[in-house]
Amino acid sequence: MSLRAIIFDFNGVIADDETPHLLMFQQALREEGLTLTKEEYYETYLGMDERNCLAALLKKAGSARDPARAQRVHDRKVALFRDYTATHKPELFPGVADFVLKAKDRYRLAVASGGTRAQIADALRGSPIEQAFPLVVAAEDTTTGKPDPEIYLLTLAKLNDLSPKAIPSLKASECVVIEDSLAGIQSAKAAGMNVVGVATTYPAAALKEAHAVYPSLKAVTFAELERLF
Repeated sequence: MSLRAIIFDFNGVIADDETPHLLMFQQALREEGLTLTKEEYYETYLGMDERNCLAALLKKAGSARDPARAQRVHDRKVALFRDYTATHKPELFPGVADFVLKAKDRYRLAVASGGTRAQIADALRGSPIEQAFPLVVAAEDTTTGKPDPEIYLLTLAKLNDLSPKAIPSLKASECVVIEDSLAGIQSAKAAGMNVVGVATTYPAAALKEAHAVYPSLKAVTFAELERLF
């Protein structure tokens, strides 16, 4: 078995934007009389997509299931984040562009993120890797967020749909996922994929369920990834 594809989480792996996501989410929640502390977000909710996070927060607050309220918070947070990033464009983590540009000539690449497609496109626009990912699977494409494996299984299926029929189907065991959260690591492992954790959001000790952990993508080499196989 060999490495044929690398699948990247986005927020906290490629784009350094977890803090503004949290701040805009907190503001949208406050406007609905809900609270979310930084500690709660990083300990419990980071890595989930916003729909599952909102459902859990509303349940914790003792609120009845209220899809309209959840949609209102979601839409408000998206608008706040869009306005913020219009003047504060998220930076790519050091080493990311170089890693991705070299990887695209060797492996199949994809993004699989709980963020929205628009947020991902905005963050990549004008960067050296704007056109590097033939496939982006985003929050709009799934019904269940991480740690459920749905997003990674869907990404695998879509990568195979994009492949010429003469090329053997890509298997989960031939993929490496790059993640920064425990929920993401659990999602990828449940999909049968190898996972590398990058300690850009959490300390390395919190990512020990990954098959390997590095301080950032800048520290990862292709030889080390291929040794996982």
